[in-house]
Amino acid sequence: MGDYSSLGDVAGKRVLVRSDLNVPLDGATITDDGRVRASVPTIKALADAGARVVVVAHLGRPKGEPDERYTLRPVAARLGELLGQEVAFATDTVGESAQETVAGLADGQVAVLENVRFNAGETSKDETERGAFADQLAGLADAFVSDGFGVVHRKQASVYDVAQRLPHAMGQLVATEVGVLRRLTEDPERPYVVVLGGSKVSDKLGVIDNLLGKADRLLIGGGMVFTFLKAQGHEVGKSLLEEDQLDTCRGYLSRAAESGVDIVLPTDVVVDTEFPSGDREPHPQVVAADAIPADALGLDIGPESARAFAAALSDARTVFWNGPMGVFEVAAFAEGTRAVAEALTGIDGLSVVGGGDSAAAVRKLGFAESAFGHISTGGGASLEYLEGKTLPGIAVLED
Repeated sequence: MGDYSSLGDVAGKRVLVRSDLNVPLDGATITDDGRVRASVPTIKALADAGARVVVVAHLGRPKGEPDERYTLRPVAARLGELLGQEVAFATDTVGESAQETVAGLADGQVAVLENVRFNAGETSKDETERGAFADQLAGLADAFVSDGFGVVHRKQASVYDVAQRLPHAMGQLVATEVGVLRRLTEDPERPYVVVLGGSKVSDKLGVIDNLLGKADRLLIGGGMVFTFLKAQGHEVGKSLLEEDQLDTCRGYLSRAAESGVDIVLPTDVVVDTEFPSGDREPHPQVVAADAIPADALGLDIGPESARAFAAALSDARTVFWNGPMGVFEVAAFAEGTRAVAEALTGIDGLSVVGGGDSAAAVRKLGFAESAFGHISTGGGASLEYLEGKTLPGIAVLED
């Protein structure tokens, strides 16, 4: 593997870079440009080395055909601002506009092709269809650099198949992400504490299962905690609940007790009678975790739990956090997430924010990215790595 220096002199070469530019948009306005900023170092280094850089990426989940709601045009404009140079934009993926745009690049210039998911071949399960699209992408370049960590767990044309067709290498972002994940899995400094939140236990089953044998403590909050509380026999009212995972959660609690892993659950929660939406004013109430009213739903861990979680993190040397503690987008239910983020900023060791909503939360709540050891750009990819799964977009580079 290694970084793109293994490609040798890239001056004058067309280098296809798979970036992760899947950013949240409000119309044509980017509301969080973290992934765009994270993509800049590799693109800039290649351009500075004289490469003709062709960036491919996706945005959202279009159905394999053009959809103006998911155009990369505003993202290309933001990338140009961050690079300090004009970025050309192709209005299709591999068609006439893409071919003309790439042909028009001079050494050191950058182009962005339209959303690769506008082509059904990108995500097709049919290897022939996916391969045909990869052939077209590969025809636009002389070399390939994989730098979209948020998609390396996907076996997709611009992630996996193109790497089989061109000289290939890792970009800086992917290399950094993989290096951090190896530190989390191959002899982490202890105590090693994992904080898991978000809505569903089922999204985290694999990582809980794998980390029960590796972490010293698991702190569990967010919507997923109510399935654990119900598994302990507590009333959870109208809170998120996965009935089909109750036995699984009981099994995890038993395994943790047997193996000496400390699973920390909230002792109090912030509830309301309705999920926050529209113009309705929230009516937060703090209740004991074992006394949630039948007409209420939990929307955050409570202040006592926030202090307990912070204390459980205080001596950690390695921390991985994935998933907010509550509905952080609403101030009344953001304090649990804020407390965890604040605790991570004081870690004497490696603190990793595992992408997705966790990364969005630390930015929304006003924390400096530099306060954390690493903020991942790929929540799903991080979780699959920590589950012990092989990531296709990484494995294909290991030849």
